[in-house]
Amino acid sequence: MKIVKLDAIDSTSSYLKALLRSEPLADFTVVVAKEQLSGRGQMGTKWTSEPGKNLMFSVLKKTVSLPVADQFRLTMCTSLAIYDALKKIGVVDLRIKWPNDILSGTSKICGILIENMLSGPQIETTVIGVGLNVNQTNFVNLPNASSLKLLLGKSFALEELLHVLLHHMKERFLELGAGSMGTLQIAYESVLFGKDKPMVFETENRQFMGMVKGISPEGKLLIALEDNEIRKFDLKEVKMLY
Repeated sequence: MKIVKLDAIDSTSSYLKALLRSEPLADFTVVVAKEQLSGRGQMGTKWTSEPGKNLMFSVLKKTVSLPVADQFRLTMCTSLAIYDALKKIGVVDLRIKWPNDILSGTSKICGILIENMLSGPQIETTVIGVGLNVNQTNFVNLPNASSLKLLLGKSFALEELLHVLLHHMKERFLELGAGSMGTLQIAYESVLFGKDKPMVFETENRQFMGMVKGISPEGKLLIALEDNEIRKFDLKEVKMLY
């Protein structure tokens, strides 16, 4: 496994994609940076981080050979891998907030951004960007953010932690190769934040009460409304208020 280490870069995912265009890369090539100047999250949000305090890396997964319709399997694999790794080092009250934020309690500690490259109707290659709050303790204007140091009261060696995360990513991607959609979905839904608990949700024009019931095969969030109707929502269609 090749690991490219950088001091500062606009985005590890952008760098990895450019590298892929310029030379052949092996499966699970990793780019990791001490500082990311233009880190991105879901829906164009910006991921900010103090230099040298956190883990910001991107992983190349080749020969995925997954139909575009099944792309949410990649989200489940990656989210569960990060969940597995953090659980192993002792983080408590872990949950996956749909689609792929990792929380401890109600505090976000990790974000994931997955970008797919297609060949016809198939996903052939994917770049998985991960931002994990590790040793940072001050989060300005981010009241729901936390870090491993704040949660566990100790600092972590970033390189050692990176190898733990990559080990669990490889393990989970073996499940993807085995085609076990049902097993992945059961595992993912079992740790889904807010599942079967009344919560307030917000759409473009209103707020409503509902309960997360799980996900659809294409990865949409299933919410039971007050009249017991179950509706599917895409990422841009609904927000959890918690």
